[in-house]
Amino acid sequence: MNVVFRTDASVQIGTGHVMRCLTLADALRERGARCTFICRAHTGNLINLIRQRGYPVLELPAQESQTVSISPDSLKHAQWLGTDWVTDVKHTREALGSQVVDWLVVDHYALDYQWEQALRPHCQHLMVMDDLADRAHDCDLLLDQNLGRTELDYSPYLPLKVTTLIGPRYALLRPEFGALRATSLGRRTHPRIKRLLITMGGVDKANVTGDVLNALRNCTLPPDSHITVVMGTHAPWLNNIQATSQTMPWSTQVLVNVNHMARLMAESDLIIGAAGGTVWESCSLGLPSLVIALADNQRTGASALRKAGAALTFENGLDVSALLQHLLNSDDHVFQLQQLSTKAAAITQGNGAALVTQTLERWHA
Repeated sequence: MNVVFRTDASVQIGTGHVMRCLTLADALRERGARCTFICRAHTGNLINLIRQRGYPVLELPAQESQTVSISPDSLKHAQWLGTDWVTDVKHTREALGSQVVDWLVVDHYALDYQWEQALRPHCQHLMVMDDLADRAHDCDLLLDQNLGRTELDYSPYLPLKVTTLIGPRYALLRPEFGALRATSLGRRTHPRIKRLLITMGGVDKANVTGDVLNALRNCTLPPDSHITVVMGTHAPWLNNIQATSQTMPWSTQVLVNVNHMARLMAESDLIIGAAGGTVWESCSLGLPSLVIALADNQRTGASALRKAGAALTFENGLDVSALLQHLLNSDDHVFQLQQLSTKAAAITQGNGAALVTQTLERWHA
């Protein structure tokens, strides 16, 4: 099976789209599929990382100027593409050449049915990964891995004959999360708050990480507590956070581009993070979470997690100290942590990549 992914990463877009595509590509490659990526060379791209993971990348040129002319009726995230959709179609067609791939997988908020229809002659089947339910698609398969989303949200935007995979059951998590699930859940029977993990995605251009670290100074964590901060190479505040970590009252380390996130989560007592794809990773391991929506596409998931009792939410980095201190001071904080863990673990079991891969294979058969 020949699969091509069209997705991008940048300082503006973040890294989550590429990372979840890589997770699916890994699962497909395990089953014998050939996977290729088509990416535009934006500032903050992950093209080198994709190649290091063993995948060919067909590289599209970066925009020459900082702004792209966008018509008033364009998509909300059209600027993310770095060009207009017609030009992107042209570049993608040139990258594909004469081949007709089995699956074209599109994960990009700046693309909709117009782009998808134009690429139809180059693929047998087309899959869309989305989180927004805000634009029309022309696809055979749609994946939205977010809690709180339903098929009805997409009904105005999809063809009549389309397969939908909706909800965190299908969250694209690497296999190590499933492998460590039992071990991690076993740690939650006697919860505590001494090992904190902070991650706001690969970019965090608003420096919420810095706000959280400074807010934590107001908390009465045990003196032998340990804080781990995970960031991406292209995070604009990386140097600042590394300097801040040296002044924290507790042992604090900053890790960049980690490849052992599952182990870090399994060994942590609490995670403070963005309500993006990482939240499904922490749920699969039953890790109690304080989450913040850093983008519009994260608000639905954050709200649904709070309503499900699977996470506590906060509005800005400075609020986290009051939320955490309330938890620390609570007479039943052990019970609260156990409840957060139990309800988070019920959200997803961490085998979504296998389920999606099986669906693609059934279509191809």
